[in-house]
Amino acid sequence: METLKNKIDFALVIAVHHANPNGDPLNGNRPRETYEGYGEISDVCLKRKIRNRLMDLGANVFVQSDDRRNDEHHSLKDRADACQALVAATKAKDREAYAKAACEEWIDVRSFGQVFAFKGFEVSMSVRGPVSIHQAVSLSPVDSISMQITKSVNGDSSESKGPDTMGTKHRIGFAIYKIMGSVNVQLAEKTGFSQEDAELLKEALKTLFENDCSSARPDGSMEVCRMYWWQHHEKTPNVSSGRIQRAFSYEQVDRPEKFEDYNITWNLDGCVEPEVFEFV
Repeated sequence: METLKNKIDFALVIAVHHANPNGDPLNGNRPRETYEGYGEISDVCLKRKIRNRLMDLGANVFVQSDDRRNDEHHSLKDRADACQALVAATKAKDREAYAKAACEEWIDVRSFGQVFAFKGFEVSMSVRGPVSIHQAVSLSPVDSISMQITKSVNGDSSESKGPDTMGTKHRIGFAIYKIMGSVNVQLAEKTGFSQEDAELLKEALKTLFENDCSSARPDGSMEVCRMYWWQHHEKTPNVSSGRIQRAFSYEQVDRPEKFEDYNITWNLDGCVEPEVFEFV
């Protein structure tokens, strides 16, 4: 495969309709918010969704959640021990060979990097990946809605209680979030992240919320509305990722209820024009 030669920046505009995009376990699983009231989705949550989509697309992934795994391994160590190249590198105590084998085996290792530090592990080391993802932030402050859930059946025949409150669900009525990310060529050269990997990442981002439904995120409640993809002509372009992020501007109606209620534009002189994908 051809190693990536040009830096990549990307941005996604996503819509949330009556869903909890990322619950905060330290706040009763309410949707994450900044102190200013803007909604957030953590980068870890987004990487999990990307990994799941890469698996759906047939890629080999190291960090798999137990409910989505596609092999017989129940831990990262078991998965690492099943790779003969990693076992040989561990016996030789060769960190470089270990990193090279892990990057060749799993797309998420050569994309996001990985720390290998298992109990009793003789070659503790880490891989630094070229793909970075920012936390998603909503374009406007969000309002969290809560509802009580009641139980209407008894768990067994010895119970005789009627309907009873069993918990609370939280959701956001509607919000638009923006996700930013990039791919660093210098790190891609070290991990072997290729142009083919970049195309697979692009496809995963386009379909980020496919096969991701849950009680908190019903099918269709989260969707990618627009995607920007900049593939620069240089390894280190003159236009920084920060300038690309700041080049977005937004206009909205007073009470937005759909993606079309926002006018999102991007313009930056001296920067390569992005590929823009619309999904609405």
